[in-house]
Amino acid sequence: MNDDDTGLFPDRVKLEAEYNRYAGSRELVSRDLALRLEDAMRELPSRISVKVRAKDFLSYYKKYLRLCRQNGSGEPVVITDQIGIRIVCPFIEDLGLVEEIVSRVFTVIEVERKGEHQTFKEFGYQSIHILIAIPEILREKDGFPGCDVAEIQIRTILQDAWAEVEHELVYKAEFTPFDEPMKRKLAAVNASLSLADIIFQEIRTYQRQLNGELEKRRESFYKKIEESTDALIFDEMPPASPVEHERAAAPFDTEGKSIDDLLLAALSAHNGSRFREAIVLYSRMLEMNPGPAIASLIYKHRGMAYFAQSQYGEAIADFTEALERDPDSYKAAYYRGIVRVVLEQYAAAIEDFTRSLAIHPYQSFCFFRRSQAWYHLGDFPQALADCESAIILWPESPSGSAMEQFRAMLRDKLRM
Repeated sequence: MNDDDTGLFPDRVKLEAEYNRYAGSRELVSRDLALRLEDAMRELPSRISVKVRAKDFLSYYKKYLRLCRQNGSGEPVVITDQIGIRIVCPFIEDLGLVEEIVSRVFTVIEVERKGEHQTFKEFGYQSIHILIAIPEILREKDGFPGCDVAEIQIRTILQDAWAEVEHELVYKAEFTPFDEPMKRKLAAVNASLSLADIIFQEIRTYQRQLNGELEKRRESFYKKIEESTDALIFDEMPPASPVEHERAAAPFDTEGKSIDDLLLAALSAHNGSRFREAIVLYSRMLEMNPGPAIASLIYKHRGMAYFAQSQYGEAIADFTEALERDPDSYKAAYYRGIVRVVLEQYAAAIEDFTRSLAIHPYQSFCFFRRSQAWYHLGDFPQALADCESAIILWPESPSGSAMEQFRAMLRDKLRM
């Protein structure tokens, strides 16, 4: 309290003058703190929102009086959120990552996890509150903001939404709900939002697993493409690796499983070189009569499994089915063209590559494979034109890559 306070009553006029004295610096420091956080958050895969506000005097004064009443001891009142920053994250997993970044960027004074020990019957919001020391460099640059710390709140989008509503319904209201049915309704809404956060995180985790399996599958598939097509052109290249032996199938009960469950299991089997198991799982999904887009995706994956086993007829059939169900599946057209190159059906392969490029014209490797098919048909000018397009679309192609080697070979052919 100020020396001139009368009894327990603060001098509002003097308090407001003192508070407003630092308003300009407080705004500048708030802005620079937010900019630092936004820059640091760019390393995260999720889109993080940073909101900042400098507390206005009326809000400050109300909190000041409330803390005076709570203290009741004449101790000085310290308000730590004169500068408040809120970081809002899409998923639960982002909260810990953001907290780590805040700890790395600033000096942390205190961490409080609000709502951590609440039961499902309670309806208070959850949030991580971190007090940080305002960096000295900002105080020198922007001026003293009237406080030494700032408060950072970290929440998910749904936690933030609930906190905003709860603030209006409970914190700022004249009275809080005391009717039991109303309390139960509020608790139910809070529980629903918490459950939604958990479900969103589960979906995110599933997507990450699925994308990881897809990436592994693509790498093995593209490796076989390179071995099956490039070796036909570059005599100096090492011979293609033999088809990997089928590994023992891991038992997987398909009863009652969803298409998502089966797809993840099939991709895992596929990446584990358990191709027959993967084909069985893909086939089981098709028996569930999914919609055209999903069926196209599954046929495409099963075709890749057949290709991995060098069952080229089955692979072509599946890529054809994928195209029938989704005529815009440029990858299915591209993959069918690859199989036809391996079978030395070059004219048909060119038709497939051309169809794929008509759907998606910015495919470097599709141009490259069509270039190779033209080469096998003896049309070197067309082959060179496609190879040049491939390199233009993939300028980061490493020096000495297959594309570069092939272009040099074609230029030599045309100089003969």
